[in-house]
Amino acid sequence: MPETTVYPPAGLTLVPAVSGKGTSPDAPAVLILPGGGYAGQADHEAEPVAHWLASLGMHAFVLRYSVSPNRHPQPLLDAKAAMAWIRTGGHGLRVSPGRVAVLGFSAGGHLAATLSTGVPTEDAALDVPANIPDLSILCYPVISFTADVHQGSINNLVGPAEESDNGYANPVREELLHQLSAELNVSASTPPAFLWHTADDAAVPVENSLAYTGALRRAGVAVELHVFPHGRHGLGLAQDTPGVSQWTSLCAAWLRSLGWA
Repeated sequence: MPETTVYPPAGLTLVPAVSGKGTSPDAPAVLILPGGGYAGQADHEAEPVAHWLASLGMHAFVLRYSVSPNRHPQPLLDAKAAMAWIRTGGHGLRVSPGRVAVLGFSAGGHLAATLSTGVPTEDAALDVPANIPDLSILCYPVISFTADVHQGSINNLVGPAEESDNGYANPVREELLHQLSAELNVSASTPPAFLWHTADDAAVPVENSLAYTGALRRAGVAVELHVFPHGRHGLGLAQDTPGVSQWTSLCAAWLRSLGWA
């Protein structure tokens, strides 16, 4: 089990599980995946986000998933293992059945999207429907590995194209890039999503969020997208950025409309 920190709802004391059952009330849970281009983990997209979600009455779980030099599928294996752990209750909290979401920023958003679209890892124990989240929240996400790409995320997750020792011949590499492009793998069973991006994001083009939104819409999956005119990449909660700072209240309203907050 990769390093996962638990943040129960505000005002709730975490009590160790007894016979597999905790003393917390049933509540939704959110798995948080910070960004960092698959090279590291952005702290401001981790614990502060967990505290915000806990203030809405949800259990928050921050996952420190594997990054470079680890390659695909290790980060996805970590995320699926965390989903399984959250759903089975080994943490001692009572999580509402059918209300486990994922929230990811940037490359963490890519990991959240590949988790949501059921990308296989060839681990039969983890490649199960229960490890697909019920909702996804994607913040300036990397989505595509084939168009409008963030090359750093590709290099860190699957290796640079010029690598000769990563085991990927060109046709195999192209197939893998297609598999890891979430907009190409959306289906009617992909969970509903909330996305936000800034139009002038210079690191991860807004076309990533537009592509995923379009794919969800074509598949008949509910989606809410907010594109703000200005804002740098990596804003996190964006509390000091006019306009963009409202994304948390918009997301909270979306969650409330679904009965999650």
